[in-house]
Amino acid sequence: MIYERVALIGLGLIASSMFWAMRRGDVAGHVTGYARSAETRDTARRIGLCDTVCDDLVETVKDADLIVLAVPVGAMGAVAEAIGPHLKPGATVTDVGSVKQTVIDTVGPHLPAGVHFVAAHPMAGTEHSGPESGFATLFDNRWTLIVPTEQSDGDSVTQLERYWHALGANTERMDPDHHDLVCAVVSHIPHLIAYTMVGVADDLRRVSDSEVIKFSAAGFRDFTRIAASDPTMWRDVFLTNKDATIEMLGRFTEELFALQRAIRTSDGEQLHAYFTRTRAIRRGILEAGQDTDAPDFGRAKVER
Repeated sequence: MIYERVALIGLGLIASSMFWAMRRGDVAGHVTGYARSAETRDTARRIGLCDTVCDDLVETVKDADLIVLAVPVGAMGAVAEAIGPHLKPGATVTDVGSVKQTVIDTVGPHLPAGVHFVAAHPMAGTEHSGPESGFATLFDNRWTLIVPTEQSDGDSVTQLERYWHALGANTERMDPDHHDLVCAVVSHIPHLIAYTMVGVADDLRRVSDSEVIKFSAAGFRDFTRIAASDPTMWRDVFLTNKDATIEMLGRFTEELFALQRAIRTSDGEQLHAYFTRTRAIRRGILEAGQDTDAPDFGRAKVER
C-alpha cells in the first residue's frame, strides 16, 4: 500500500479512472471523493465510486495522506484555499491539470508548512467526462509528467511516482515551463484545431444542406473526436497557458502557410516530402505504444 488515505476532489474521467486503478491493486487503504454537484455525488455513490463520497471538502480531506485536485485548472486555487487549513501535516497535495505553472502559482501559497505540493499531469484521457466515464486501464503504459518545484519534498515526489507506477503509468520529471510548452504542442493546439474544424463544418452546414455533417467521413470524424471534450476544462487550459499556446499556434500557422503556398504553386515534391516525414512521426507514436492503428483508435468502451 502506498497511501493509507487518498482524497479525490472532482469526480470526472481522470479521478474515477484513478479510483478504479487503485482498486485494481493494493494502492490505497481508503478513498474519499467530493464533487461540487450533488448529482455527480449521487452518481458516484450509485456506481460505487470511492469508499466514501463526501458532501463537503473538509470532510473529504480529513486525515488524507494524498489529496488529488481533479477539478478544472481555473478552480484549483479556490479549492486549495478552502482545504489548506484542514490538511494533515505531512500530507501530499497533487493535481492532474494539463497546465502546470499557473497551478503551482495559485495552489502553492494556500498550503500550510509541512504539506507537500507535487504537481502532476497524466497524459491520458478520452473525449468523455463525468464519473461514469472512468476505467481502470486508462493510465496503462501512458505517461504521467511529475512537475516538482524547488519546494517539493524529495520523498513526497518519489512516493507520488510510485503511486502513478502502481496505477499503470510511466513517469518522467519535467520543469513547469517546459511542461507547458510540450503540452501546448501535443495536446492544447490539437484540441484547439479540432474545435475550429467543427466550427468551420457548422458554418458550412448552413450553406450545404447539412451535407458536411451528414457525410462526415472517417478523417473528419476521427480528427474532430476530441472536440467533444469538456468545454470548461479546455476554456481554463487556454486561459492559463496563453504564452505557450500562442507561441505554438504561431508555429502551426507558419507551417499551414507553407503548405498553402506549396498547393498554390503545385509543388508536389514539397508536399510529398512533408507528408512522408510526418507519417514517419505518426508511426513512431504507434511504435512507442502510445496509440493503436485500430479503426476506433482502440477507444471502444472499456469495462472497469
